[in-house]
Amino acid sequence: MIFADRFAGKTLVVTGAAQGIGRAVALRAAAEGGMVLFVDRADFVGDVASEAGVRGRGFVCDLESYEGAAGAMTEAVRCFGGVDILINNVGGAIRMRPYDRFEPPQIEAEIRRSLMPTLWCCHAVLPHLIERGGGTIVNVSSNATRGIHRGPYSAAKGGINAITQSLAMEYASRNIRVVATAPGGTEAPPRRVPRNADGDTAEETQWMTEVVKQVEESSFLKRYGTINEQVAPILFLASDEASYVTGSVLPVAGGDLG
Repeated sequence: MIFADRFAGKTLVVTGAAQGIGRAVALRAAAEGGMVLFVDRADFVGDVASEAGVRGRGFVCDLESYEGAAGAMTEAVRCFGGVDILINNVGGAIRMRPYDRFEPPQIEAEIRRSLMPTLWCCHAVLPHLIERGGGTIVNVSSNATRGIHRGPYSAAKGGINAITQSLAMEYASRNIRVVATAPGGTEAPPRRVPRNADGDTAEETQWMTEVVKQVEESSFLKRYGTINEQVAPILFLASDEASYVTGSVLPVAGGDLG
């Protein structure tokens, strides 16, 4: 369902916008009147942004670095004059394996992917929101803060919950809301960029099967959600309809609170 003009007069920065939930969020925000910077390190993000017509621009950068995050905010200001809403969607488990089977570089890689882009983008956007007189940050966390075979990813998402709540308290006086959703397992089209560029071993494939079973069994509804079921609460929290909601992490996982 499209809510016409819900984001009219607003500029949104959506990270991880080349595919999956981020792509759907960015396209719908543009359809609802927003000017949207589609941010991703995949070079085809510009093609995705072109689907939004004049309301979309693509920007390629690596948000695992502060320079990438700062560059994205600067680009939004250059293209659209400022930033009103940031939706931090970058993240995702690279590997599924018992924690004792993770190698130290793999643990660090999970934290870099699923925690650091949100930390960097929050830091980079705050001066722009303050200059604007307020705004909103929506972080996409996960209910996998409780789950199997994803220990480092779970820790990263727990960190996102913490930064959501601490920044909400710290910046409420500046008219800045900070909120999050915590999606559960979500059906999505095949990824154009794989989560694990090295490919999964036979063991990792088996561990992934165990994760899928755990996710489905933990959900009251006994199924994965759809992308649209994740997009709707993200954009609700980003909108003025949620003007009295801040510091909250909304589970969107069929009853599994994580």
